[in-house]
Amino acid sequence: MEFVRTSTAQREGDAPTRDRVARTILENGPSTAADLALLLDLTPAAVRRHLDHLMAEDVVESREQKVYGARGRGRPAKVFALTEVGRDSFDQQYDDLAVQAMRFLAETQGEEAVVEFARRRVAFVGRDYAALTALDPELTPAEALARVFTQNGYAASVRDMPVVGEQLCQQHCPVSHVAHEFPQLCEAETEAIAAVLGTHVQRLATIAHGDGVCTTCIPQTPKKEKA
Repeated sequence: MEFVRTSTAQREGDAPTRDRVARTILENGPSTAADLALLLDLTPAAVRRHLDHLMAEDVVESREQKVYGARGRGRPAKVFALTEVGRDSFDQQYDDLAVQAMRFLAETQGEEAVVEFARRRVAFVGRDYAALTALDPELTPAEALARVFTQNGYAASVRDMPVVGEQLCQQHCPVSHVAHEFPQLCEAETEAIAAVLGTHVQRLATIAHGDGVCTTCIPQTPKKEKA
């Protein structure tokens, strides 16, 4: 059997496509090879080849797909998620400086200063949510929040959860590395979401704690009856 060797030029030529694969995972969260093939208009075989290369570089990792509700027969589908190394390549080049600044704030001003900073950082949630819902009142609370977070550096989307409501999914968090040491940043986000909705919300997972996506359960709200 004759093996075909991949040339350096070919590997370099594949780099833009591999970047597209990684960014698609960033924007859509953990994805199957079939989903990626549809989103990128590539063959499943081509996507798997790029995924193999990205896994070899520790940019992505494979996981079993989480199943919500009744689980069907057979093994769960395999999904691919960005690793910490993969996330490092997206908008996080200033993490070390930010962590040092937060440590200095904590050491010199104390815990309350860190909490106050975290709350001020997410002031955009209340401000932008009010403006957006005024312009487009047909949006559900979760849809409006997804747009607000996306506009401010997060890649956010909405997943319907039967009976309980909706799930706000943040596939990317620009401060996840800093929040790993300073969870006050995540807590402030949750507080801001609860404040604009006027109800308790539950944070189910965070990228800062090693999950693939930050997820927040948004409870159903009664639909307003038309006058």
